[in-house]
Amino acid sequence: MGNIALGRYMDLNSVVNKMDPRTKIMVLLIVMIAIFIPAGFWGYIPIAIFILAALKLSKLSIRFALRSMKPMMFMMVFLLVINVLVMKTGTLWFKWGWFSIYSDAVIQTLYIILRLLLMIVMTTILTATTKPLDLTLGLEKLLKPFEAIGLPAHIIAMMISIALRFIPTLIEETQRIMNAQASRGVDLENGTLKEKVMAVLALIVPLFVSAFDRADQLANAMEARGYDPSRPRTRYKMLKMHSADYMALCMALIVLLSDIGLWMAGI
Repeated sequence: MGNIALGRYMDLNSVVNKMDPRTKIMVLLIVMIAIFIPAGFWGYIPIAIFILAALKLSKLSIRFALRSMKPMMFMMVFLLVINVLVMKTGTLWFKWGWFSIYSDAVIQTLYIILRLLLMIVMTTILTATTKPLDLTLGLEKLLKPFEAIGLPAHIIAMMISIALRFIPTLIEETQRIMNAQASRGVDLENGTLKEKVMAVLALIVPLFVSAFDRADQLANAMEARGYDPSRPRTRYKMLKMHSADYMALCMALIVLLSDIGLWMAGI
């Protein structure tokens, strides 16, 4: 668990930890929108500055946030290979026989990697500075107005909270299954393509069985404690926004507007 960052709450006495969960969720959504604005590499600079400031205020290290990128390394390499093989536009950088690398392939891959990096780090800040129960309450409060059109706000908030909570658990379970299979002679790194596919299938099946078993145990535990999502619920903790929350929202909006300005200016 010590090497897992995404979904892991850190009980730190920081400004971000004390902020309203609704503020952090709204800031996350605003930054996500800014990330997908096609403002070029210059558009990522204000976003990166904002995220670095958020890491500093939350007392989280950059190394801790980057740990969440480890599961994405294979996908990044896969994207690079696919783009190099498919995209043949831009400046020719390298050619050897039939194999060639064009500038657009590398630049497009860098765009995707930067977007993934910024999104994952921002999500890590949210989950590391917000307790699961506070996150559920914040999501429910933000979705409350949509109940007028029949949206089950509490159920959706609970599902998202449980999903985020079990990310580290599933990663730990995957590592445990891999170690158990390695001790039985299963090789996930070497061998032919067919052998690797069979080894991955041997990993996925027990992982799914374990995940469904944990979901069933959680459902039984919630029913045994009388949990009913359709019943009215009272709250011991009431959410209240302070000056730091409004300041964070304003800074996130400034980042969004700056990216929109760069996009409109064509920089």
